Amino acid sequence: MSGGGGGGKPRPPPDPIAVMRGHRAPVMDACFHPSRPLLFSGSADGELRVWDTAQHRTLSSTLAHGGGAGVYSVATNFAIGNKVVSQGRDGTCKCWEIEEAGLSRKPLVTFRTNSYHFCKISLVKSASCSSQSSKAIPASERIVESDYSINELEENKKNGVSKESIRFSDVNCAERSQAHLKDFSTMGERKLMALAGEDSSMVEIWDLATAKKLMRFPQTSNVDAASHPTMQRGMCMAIQAFIPSESGCSLNLLSGYEDGSMLWWDIRKPSLPLSTVRYHSETVLSLAVDGTCSGGISGSADNKIVMFSLDHRMGTCTMRKEISLERSGIAGTAIRGDNKIAATAGWDHRVRIYDYRKGNPLAILKYHSASCNAVAFSADSKLMASCSEDTTVALWELYPPKGTS
Repeated sequence: MSGGGGGGKPRPPPDPIAVMRGHRAPVMDACFHPSRPLLFSGSADGELRVWDTAQHRTLSSTLAHGGGAGVYSVATNFAIGNKVVSQGRDGTCKCWEIEEAGLSRKPLVTFRTNSYHFCKISLVKSASCSSQSSKAIPASERIVESDYSINELEENKKNGVSKESIRFSDVNCAERSQAHLKDFSTMGERKLMALAGEDSSMVEIWDLATAKKLMRFPQTSNVDAASHPTMQRGMCMAIQAFIPSESGCSLNLLSGYEDGSMLWWDIRKPSLPLSTVRYHSETVLSLAVDGTCSGGISGSADNKIVMFSLDHRMGTCTMRKEISLERSGIAGTAIRGDNKIAATAGWDHRVRIYDYRKGNPLAILKYHSASCNAVAFSADSKLMASCSEDTTVALWELYPPKGTS
């Protein structure tokens, strides 16, 4: 993939190492298992497939979402264990157990979200809330520990005021109850899912274990449309949930909207975003945060890719690189776990590869014969998958990390 010696021409982009065929409809999304050689893909006819990435074959096929709704998104990570979540355009999400032969026959949990939009779900990406700190501090006490001194907590304990009611005193919601707040005890465990809500301008947080909706962004009441943080921005079209190490293990969100804007939220202040930027002139279609949760990349219906930085002390989002494209439409974005490589999935059938740190283009992959819908990297950074309207999933080996053959 690098230039040839002696001033020769650059090497052509590689072909995929394997092409997974079997879907009979456009493949909308794909993701890798965090520790096993498995890939999950979902298609527009409702099929959820499990692939063996070592032997390049199908392990199982499940009709996850019927009635022509289709699978719009699939997601898994270390935090949720040996499970995968599928999102259909039938107003449901389903959590499946991953077994030796594929998936469980029935979903473990079905979420009735009543969300029929085009925004893919997001599980929570964690930067460095270490396992040691997770063991030392109970989950229910890790959410916003930095906001209150020991003296304040002791004083409130004497007065019979719970920590949960203190932490969420700014959540101005009429539906709030002690039972509702107790649901946030899993926040530190990060077994959560974010999605565009029944109200398409809102972002909702769901508990994967109980299939309960915990809260929504923004938390507003009696606010007119003109001053509402998201209502004038159109539908929420892209979400990334993450937990930066600077936040005391509290949940953060990036959400992208039809008007091209991107909002950054902190769960401790759910009424208003920390930062609002508008780097795109068209709908934001995809968002990815890097492994340190200090920046990311966005794609849109316009002809730009934007790389940005997140300043957690100042609560600001700043553009660090704008990349212009000849053709518009970036449906998917992904950043490799080592933060060296970024990839985008384009409407023009192309997968583009970038040096994430410098923002320089590295390659354009031209295998697919129709629009690309998503890209994903394996946890060990050795493989990349791309999926397309052409019904295929392609596997790639690109710029292998050091120490791998």
